Amino acid sequence: MPYAVAVDIGGTFTDLVAYDRDNRRLVCTKSPTTYEDFVKGIVDCFEKADVPLAATDLVNHGTTLVINALLQRKGARTALVTTKGFRDVLEIARANRPDPFDLHYSRDEPLIPRDLRFEIDERINARGEIVRALDPADVRALATTIQAAGVQAVAIFLINSYANSAPESELAQQLRILLPDVYITCSTELTREWYEYERSGTVAANAYVGPEVDAYLRRLRDDLGTHGFRGALNLMGSNGGLLSVERARRQPVALVESGPVGGCIGAAAFAKALGLPNVIAFDMGGTTAKCAHVAQGSYAVETTYYVGGYTRGFPIRSSVIDIVEVGSGGGSIARVDAQGRLSVGPQSAGSTPGPVCYGRGGTQPTITDANLVLGRLNPRNFLGGEIDLDEDGAMRALELLGASLSYTGSDGAATVADGVIAIATLVMADAIKQISVKQGLDPRDFVLFCYGGGGPLHASSLARELSIPEIIIPPEPGNFSAVGMLISDARLDFATTFVRALDDGAPDAIRATIAQLEQEAFQAMAKDYPIENVVFERFAEMRYVGQRHNIKIGIDPSADARGLDAAFCDEYRRRYGHADPGAKAEIQALHVSAIVCTEHLPLSSMSVHQVETPELAPRKIHFGRYQGWQMAACYWRGALPVGFNAAGPAVIEEYGSTTLVWPGDTFEIGALREIRIRLGASQI
Repeated sequence: MPYAVAVDIGGTFTDLVAYDRDNRRLVCTKSPTTYEDFVKGIVDCFEKADVPLAATDLVNHGTTLVINALLQRKGARTALVTTKGFRDVLEIARANRPDPFDLHYSRDEPLIPRDLRFEIDERINARGEIVRALDPADVRALATTIQAAGVQAVAIFLINSYANSAPESELAQQLRILLPDVYITCSTELTREWYEYERSGTVAANAYVGPEVDAYLRRLRDDLGTHGFRGALNLMGSNGGLLSVERARRQPVALVESGPVGGCIGAAAFAKALGLPNVIAFDMGGTTAKCAHVAQGSYAVETTYYVGGYTRGFPIRSSVIDIVEVGSGGGSIARVDAQGRLSVGPQSAGSTPGPVCYGRGGTQPTITDANLVLGRLNPRNFLGGEIDLDEDGAMRALELLGASLSYTGSDGAATVADGVIAIATLVMADAIKQISVKQGLDPRDFVLFCYGGGGPLHASSLARELSIPEIIIPPEPGNFSAVGMLISDARLDFATTFVRALDDGAPDAIRATIAQLEQEAFQAMAKDYPIENVVFERFAEMRYVGQRHNIKIGIDPSADARGLDAAFCDEYRRRYGHADPGAKAEIQALHVSAIVCTEHLPLSSMSVHQVETPELAPRKIHFGRYQGWQMAACYWRGALPVGFNAAGPAVIEEYGSTTLVWPGDTFEIGALREIRIRLGASQI
């Protein structure tokens, strides 16, 4: 009975999905995330699901460890080694001011303070020629200084090393010998593009989280091994592909959005299988809500990611699925702010103590408490009955919040709870607008694909806010990010700076550079996975001559200059509504993605989590201030056959999630056991 397993550690729950290959059966479970020891939560899930680790030959794992360490500034004490004269690149950053109207604007402090940034007297010019070579005596003296500083990690960033990586590699090799207990990483192991600030920020972040990730992955492998696991262990990369443990230990920054991307992969697979050309993948978990645009069964992968947001955060140059994330999850706390207004999130109750209704000591009301007070959650059937929700506790917390806003009386708690949901809906709708309206796309042309523990509960509210006519809820939405990890392929991304005008001679140079990148990608992939068939995707970063910002487009290396220019103009026109075919374009960088197909979970074999079907009676549910309390039919999802259809108001319960169907809407169980909700014409 060999199992393929995916584990996703979220802010509130750790999710496990196990595929029993012999019986073509899916097993899903959740356990509260154990912040004191993440591995414990994983092992708890295996035991709870009754999946023997000894019978498991594959584990794909997504984690929020990296992004949490960066956002919370809980990484290692890190030093930066850079070329003489470039000590302050991290501090100088970019000269732009993203928020010009904030008189108190300041960026987040660099991860590495100035007293831990050290210079070494070397120089490479822009052509990659060594002007001043490394002096071994200087390296030894530097190692002594670093050792005295008591650092746990060292980031190496030499100016112009993108043009010649040999000096960085040599310096890293010498420091690894001189400082054997220190985590050493250099910028050209992560990116070979010319952006000074982004490259320095990337290697600084990689070093900052490196020791913790390295220790975690070692402990994970050892602890799973003690329970009998002898199979393959992969990490979910931010680019939507799997990474080997060894590569993840060297490049932990590639895991910055490791957890959320699994859902995007699953959404893309479902969209392709269902023939849906445009999908908004929306994931609402316990801590945050995330969304991404899926077009023609694929998702956009960006090359720069801002930790802490574009306005105040810092960039890392790493391939990340284009995801917008907001602090609006089931555990997001509702409170009265300094101006006396109702505010929701981004602070979260997490798994400890969690929402008030969990009965673990939480005192501040959350979105989950609001949904319970509005009757949208079944207090006796949460997680299939594993957790009894405290209705009275949630009610008291909302009543107290309502009293501070002068909402009292018999319906005061419900009024405030509805306000909490309304505010959360606006925050989440704005996130969806960032990946649609702000990119020249109309949400009404999309299908809203919702998952996560809270996604199906809020799907109809979001669809109404954005006038989206159709909603799809996949099987096992509460564990769907982990499901996506079982549909993932191995993927590595390589890029290089390539500055050239798009003239008649450019295509030959492009083909030569692409071929070199493909060879490097093939060799790197072969170290981690058995290669039978590698698929390459090629991209170029282009712009009009004189512009500052690039756009990334897929390219055909066999195309001539006219074909490349036409592809650039088409994408430019799609994004900005216009293009100038007569203007000169130029190329700034070339990218190659190497993809190796791995074993996939077959979508057709996904079955809804089978537990004993509970008896569900109709109950009153609050549908907002204009529709109020209404009696709604209640269904257990596992008991609904393919083709079943009905009209709202209704609630569909299952392990890990609840789907709300509003009055006037209809729903149907589709061929892949997805729930298809169609909004009534008057609701769009």
